[in-house]
Amino acid sequence: MDKIRIADKFAQITEQWRPKVVAELNGQEVKLVKFQGQFVWHHHEDEDELFLGVHGWFRVEFLDRVVEIGPGEMIVIPRGVEHRTAADAEVEVMIFEPASVRNTGNVLHPTLTAPLGERV
Repeated sequence: MDKIRIADKFAQITEQWRPKVVAELNGQEVKLVKFQGQFVWHHHEDEDELFLGVHGWFRVEFLDRVVEIGPGEMIVIPRGVEHRTAADAEVEVMIFEPASVRNTGNVLHPTLTAPLGERV
């Protein structure tokens, strides 16, 4: 039950597109990730995801629209919805999702699929 300094945890993250677990609760993980560029199109069959902007601006792209997310803004992506994230400059994002969620969902990507449960 120690406090977590989010800025300190982000400072430890050196890889992009590799979510790192910072906390767990009720079968959910709180993850931090840095990224820039475009992710792979994917969906999560059985899980919803929540993305919270911490630093910088990013986009969540859907097949029919694009949603811009900035610091202090969040979006919930319902299960089964095809999407990808993208950012023109490096961003810092907090993610809330079930512990079993693979970052690339239904897609196995040779460089973007991250191992589950990596902590920072």
